[in-house]
Amino acid sequence: MIESLENKKKRAEELEKFLSDHEVLKNRALCQKYAKELASLSPILKKYKEYSSAESEIKNLEVLLKEKHDREFIDLARSEIDELKAKQKSLKHEMEEMLVEEDPDSRRNIIMEIRAGTGGLEASLFAAELFRMYSKYAQRNNWKVDLMNTSGSEAGGIKEVIFSVEGNAVYKRLKFESGVHRVQRVPTTEASGRIHTSAVTVAVLPEAEEVDLQIDQKDLRVDVYRSSGHGGQSVNTTDSAVRITHIPTDIVVTCQDERSQLKNKTKAMKVLRSRLFDKRRQEQMQKISQDRKIQVGSGDRSEKIRTYNFPDRRVTDHRINLSLHKLEGILEGELDEIISELILAEKKAKLEKTQGE
Repeated sequence: MIESLENKKKRAEELEKFLSDHEVLKNRALCQKYAKELASLSPILKKYKEYSSAESEIKNLEVLLKEKHDREFIDLARSEIDELKAKQKSLKHEMEEMLVEEDPDSRRNIIMEIRAGTGGLEASLFAAELFRMYSKYAQRNNWKVDLMNTSGSEAGGIKEVIFSVEGNAVYKRLKFESGVHRVQRVPTTEASGRIHTSAVTVAVLPEAEEVDLQIDQKDLRVDVYRSSGHGGQSVNTTDSAVRITHIPTDIVVTCQDERSQLKNKTKAMKVLRSRLFDKRRQEQMQKISQDRKIQVGSGDRSEKIRTYNFPDRRVTDHRINLSLHKLEGILEGELDEIISELILAEKKAKLEKTQGE
């Protein structure tokens, strides 16, 4: 914990230097970003300063105890040391709680990507249901959903949908949704009544701002073409659809839901920036040794995280072994119970890890 706090102290000193730099002050967005980060560090560093001050006082009193032989002074000094140690214990608990709660990306908006996996038509139908579920959940929280790109399938299914969600603490609430969502049910096309298992992959990316990541335009290839709807029919008479390829990483982003080429390009850049930002975050996480990783599940998008069992009306989150017989309500966007349990599990794991260090 002390190592983490010392790193935060160094970061705060670094930020203070940045905010006194004339070049930084000229860049309003960067200045606001640094000021916001510094403000977020202030509460825990204030506690750490009190903790360190108490530590110094204890050491000074312990030195004096070895030098003094006056009984009254010794009793007074020992009493003061006990009080300071009690204060330290209380401050340590408060700082541990603050470290557990802390997530620099928790207040970010997100880009969410839902893709049909194994299961053909049934998977695409369930992908559409998940999109509806998250849209309903966003509505309950007064969050804004903005479609980036959709690729439909027959019978109203979705092969892929990419959308942003904007609002208060969006990433904090939805970051656990990344992974494979499995559905078990009898498809409407199944005459024999056999239960099929299909899968849908969900990715949740914290939305990156321009100050988070600078993209060199020379690294981009931009192609424009005509938008197409279900079955490939043209839905626009102009080349408004945009495909952007980031050449160094070979990441490709497509956007065609807007009639304006400029709007599609803006949305595509938003998705690309967030994918690159997420890629950088994942690489940083991989550099951390495995025993220091604190998370619910592996964070791997190939990990099976949840099963929606229609015959039993049951939803099971495999990371925390939670089963709820509330399938219909959950698909209507009643996700708070699952999400709150996931947040609690992560907090508990982080706290145990912090106390063990």
